[in-house]
Amino acid sequence: MIKIGIIGCGRISEKHFDVYQNMKDKVELISVCDIVEQKAKEASAKYGVPYFLDYKEMLEKSDIDLVSICTPSGIHPKIGIEAAKRKIHVLTEKPMATRLHDADALIHECDSNNVYLFVVKQNRLNPGIQLLKNAMDKGRFGRLYFANATTFWTRPQNYYDMAKWRGTWEFDGGAFMNQASHYIDIIQWLMGPVERVSSFTGTLARHIEAEDTGAAILKFRNGAMGVIQVTMLTYPKNWEGSITIIGERGTVKIGGIAVNKIEKWEFSDYDDDDKLVLESNYETKSVYGIGHAGYYKNVFDVIEGKAEPETSGRSGRKSLELILAFYESAKKGKSIALPFDGSN
Repeated sequence: MIKIGIIGCGRISEKHFDVYQNMKDKVELISVCDIVEQKAKEASAKYGVPYFLDYKEMLEKSDIDLVSICTPSGIHPKIGIEAAKRKIHVLTEKPMATRLHDADALIHECDSNNVYLFVVKQNRLNPGIQLLKNAMDKGRFGRLYFANATTFWTRPQNYYDMAKWRGTWEFDGGAFMNQASHYIDIIQWLMGPVERVSSFTGTLARHIEAEDTGAAILKFRNGAMGVIQVTMLTYPKNWEGSITIIGERGTVKIGGIAVNKIEKWEFSDYDDDDKLVLESNYETKSVYGIGHAGYYKNVFDVIEGKAEPETSGRSGRKSLELILAFYESAKKGKSIALPFDGSN
């Protein structure tokens, strides 16, 4: 049994709690923590475990193998570093940090203490995305020409007003950093390294520090181009979360509100995977997708020595680097070359 503690009992934590409830043969929830006592108490009562208001106290007093960090993004590294110092494996929600030097510090601490660092990228495990990755790995597209990631969702002002950290540069970032980060991760995971980016951001309607809308153009090292477009101002509700890949011998779009429906799947040559297209579609009202259970299965297999991490700290760092390059481009009004160290 893998003993786990969770820090941060907000909206995304429910996905984690669901996994623990459904995988009781693998995992035992030991404790929960939140600085808001009501949230910590509610989770404690619901799952029958002790609660803490101070994460360091929880890390000291709870006998856990793995900590799941579901707090505001800006404090993921600080908590993860404290866990690693205590020889506790670290799992953090996306993004792993809001600054590259913080991400690097977390990676270094986990390496130094010989513990695993996992960054949750559950949308990679959506059935349609898995089929698309298989097609990429098999070379079915031939030469890659273009990639698009679209996140047309809505976050009303009251969403940001619910917590002071939302929409701030220090703790959250904007639409690129928060809501679109999974789609940015998938684009670079599928298409490979990025050579250069140009972007624009805007805070058009929400009263927040960071952007509610952004657009980026990417040049990949393989010669392909791409566009990432995101807004939290879609009327009247979440509309589209999609990935499109266009190549020499194939075109695929996986859409829906959260890459949950294959909307176009066409290749020049047949493959048995083509029979699985309709089976991969599913309905969802949640933009989080259905991948948390599969992600945790890999985590548990890694800790037990049965697998390699599907998304490690270094893998999670790649999308953060790309997002920060977008911000730098928008700020400086010029294209930014990668690799980018965040200090330009």
